[in-house]
Amino acid sequence: MDAILRAPHLPPGVLYFSDFLSCAEEETIRFRLDAGEWSNILKRRVQHFGYLYDYKARAVAADAYLGQLPEWLQTLAKRLVASGYCADQPDQVIANEYLPGQGISAHVDCVPCFSDTIISISLLSQCEMVFRERSSSRSLPVLLQPRSGIALTRTGRYDWTHEIPARKSDIVLGAKVERGRRISLTFRKIVHDAG
Repeated sequence: MDAILRAPHLPPGVLYFSDFLSCAEEETIRFRLDAGEWSNILKRRVQHFGYLYDYKARAVAADAYLGQLPEWLQTLAKRLVASGYCADQPDQVIANEYLPGQGISAHVDCVPCFSDTIISISLLSQCEMVFRERSSSRSLPVLLQPRSGIALTRTGRYDWTHEIPARKSDIVLGAKVERGRRISLTFRKIVHDAG
């Protein structure tokens, strides 16, 4: 059974769940991604599946469709629905690679582009994600462990930003823990009139 973390450690509408993937699944996914083509369009490497997201326009264009998710990603998307983490099956996935020292700035995933649930699955290395309430100075750090997932819905999706601080280590239980290579799989459902 997945261990689930809830408030007060998380913003409202955010759910953290551990052990979504087995170690064997994690290694298979890493192998599949590394056998694919990573893009260097950002400071970190990425791969898009289902639809291409335009980072400059912050939109999903009408011609952004890349094809159905590969079967291995469809299997994970179906598992997210079956486990109750999202209602609608995701049809867009971005794989992000983070090397030690890399992160992503505070943001809210494109509101008109994607439906109400955003899910990120972490692979290979732990890292800290920081949530910041947009209407105040309140922040909540969450340690993302390998093979875990985090779902952003409702208030946690729209009223809080999330970021991965760009650093080489995190403080875990008072001890400095070095980051390794991390891959995240972000699952989203396209709002089809967004383009």
